[in-house]
Amino acid sequence: MKETTGELETDSFTPMEEEKEKGITREEKENGEKNYKQENIQTLETEKENFVQGHTQLVENGTEMRMETGQIEKEAEVEAGVNMEFYPSDPGFQTSFKRGSDLFGYVGIDAVLEQMQRKTMKAGFEFNIMVVGQSGLGKSTLVNTLFKSKVSRKSCTSNFEEKISKTVRLHAVSHVIEEKGVKMKLTVIDTPGFGDQINNENCWEPIVKYVNEQYEKYLREELNINRKRRIPDSRVHCCVYFLPATGHRLRPIDVEFMKRLGKMVSIVPVIAKADTLTVEERQEFKERIREDLTANGICVYPQREYDEDPEERALNDRIRKSIPFAVVGTDKEHQVNGNKVLGRKTKWGIIEVENVAHCEFANLRDLLIRSHLQDLKDVTHNILYETYRVQRLNESNMNFSELVLSTWPLGNGTDKCETESQL
Repeated sequence: MKETTGELETDSFTPMEEEKEKGITREEKENGEKNYKQENIQTLETEKENFVQGHTQLVENGTEMRMETGQIEKEAEVEAGVNMEFYPSDPGFQTSFKRGSDLFGYVGIDAVLEQMQRKTMKAGFEFNIMVVGQSGLGKSTLVNTLFKSKVSRKSCTSNFEEKISKTVRLHAVSHVIEEKGVKMKLTVIDTPGFGDQINNENCWEPIVKYVNEQYEKYLREELNINRKRRIPDSRVHCCVYFLPATGHRLRPIDVEFMKRLGKMVSIVPVIAKADTLTVEERQEFKERIREDLTANGICVYPQREYDEDPEERALNDRIRKSIPFAVVGTDKEHQVNGNKVLGRKTKWGIIEVENVAHCEFANLRDLLIRSHLQDLKDVTHNILYETYRVQRLNESNMNFSELVLSTWPLGNGTDKCETESQL
């Protein structure tokens, strides 16, 4: 019995020892993990202390800080494969430019263009063009050809009959043109009666007055206490001046008009009905006109002082060599080699309006609409309007209440009739 009990006692004792041994091993593991964590914490603390000490030493010594930070940045760039370009700026401040290939992932900065496009398409924009010249030079036809719509004063007025007015009376016709979702409010300002009289003295004064009135109108809106979120823009962005195809030089009325209006609005001179001149006569006439413009100090668009970069300067130089544009306008289509083209039919053939070999209408259209439309608006707002604004504020000595509350009539020979249409 004693042996059996001894055996039983030994048997019952062994599992307890195993549990104790397991408990000891668990404690050792836990102690080992605690020691490992403490060692990691100590190493992190020592690294932090070393970093802080190194940073304080760099701060104390300015030259060493610049050298070491430069080395650290170079090493970081080499390791990360990031190319950064630093440009000199304020002391203690550095600006870095990173390209798309240098970023670690897609950010979405390029979506800003989509946002701007969406807002512009939703709001639309405005463009105001003035046509000046004698009657019979094809002003209305050329405007209709430019926008391939009936947007001129003659096309919009029912039962229109041409009457030579005794004075210059301005007519403004507005349309909303939409193309591929982009809306543009186009305003065409016509000047009937200009240069049609025997005595054309001061015939440009109503035009000068109209341009100043639009600047004044915009200035008053800007100076209001409660300004509109978007100020309506009725300022003249471009003036297309029509020269008759005489083959000689500029007339005194042409010189006087462009001298007075050149500082107020962007002028683009064109030779109307250029198909009445031969190619040699056209080239000689253009050279004479450019000589007269330079001799009289007349500034036409695009001006050299407005060029912003070499690429834009090269483009504008090519445009300046073609000024004035020899144009032909028509709104009729004809069949040429099985294709419909805009052109004028004569006894000896068809003059294709959009063919550069026949006339320079395509160059004029590219300048006004496809390449420089926004630049025309920017020049009007940032340069021409700013000049008027500074002059006006200096003259009035800045009495805001009188300037805002004053009402300037649009009379004195200015007839502003606006009609709106959806095209």
